[in-house]
Amino acid sequence: MTAAPAPNRLLLILSFFCLYVIWGSTYFAIRIGVEYWPPFMMAGLRFLTAGLVLMGVLLLTRQWALPSLAELKGAAILGVLMPGVGNGLVTLAEKDVSSGVAALVVATVPLFATLFAQGFGQKARKLEWAGIALGFAGMVFLNLGANLRASPEGAILLLLASAGWALGSAWSRHLKQPPGIAGSAWMMVFGGGSLLIASLLKGEALTAMPPLEGWLAVGYLVLFGSIVAYSAYLYLLKNVSAAAATSYAYVNPIIAVLLGVAFLGEHVGLHEMVAMAIIVTAVVLISWKKG
Repeated sequence: MTAAPAPNRLLLILSFFCLYVIWGSTYFAIRIGVEYWPPFMMAGLRFLTAGLVLMGVLLLTRQWALPSLAELKGAAILGVLMPGVGNGLVTLAEKDVSSGVAALVVATVPLFATLFAQGFGQKARKLEWAGIALGFAGMVFLNLGANLRASPEGAILLLLASAGWALGSAWSRHLKQPPGIAGSAWMMVFGGGSLLIASLLKGEALTAMPPLEGWLAVGYLVLFGSIVAYSAYLYLLKNVSAAAATSYAYVNPIIAVLLGVAFLGEHVGLHEMVAMAIIVTAVVLISWKKG
């Protein structure tokens, strides 16, 4: 029996960079965007646009093929769980919660993902459990800092978002999906569509046309947060463990907090720096491979 080819090392490195750095910056972009857009409407436009752009690329490159019903079902489930529940509730929470706190609470994703993965027969190694525990401890420690405060409602929304995203991440290995970037495209179309339906049911409406800053925030989220980073994430889900793929959640708070310091004048003291060191150590443990 021929062994499956090893994943490309360069693609793995680039994919982790997209998750760690680009996704860390999306919390900041979301925080700017929700100042001008209703949250579900903005998230829905973000993902529907990104999905349609990817489908356009497939058509232009003559790679378009209609997925099977099983593949569409898998893309729909993942679209509702990940862009829909996962990102939609984060966007809603950031109406009241700072970008750093949002990224911090989402650091529970690897814990949920590993627990859900157990139900799908994927056993975690001892180092992964240690990294998850340490990362969660770092998240709690950072949350105790005076500069990071979240409303109880926001915290609940973010925990539900983390659980939805993690369930989709663990389930994705066991669902049929359209191949290649078609998988990303259909997942985003279904996710964006579900968010726009939620926006209608919630009665969201624009009170005024967003300024350039609001449009730039959505554009950044479409191009980098969705098209580039989501494709990288799906690649990692197929080539590394669920815990390693979701380890971005420990680095994203660092990026989000640093952006808050640079552009919003937020202060980060020794307490936050120690918490960030704990989080980085957790990422190393989760990503560590046996030689």
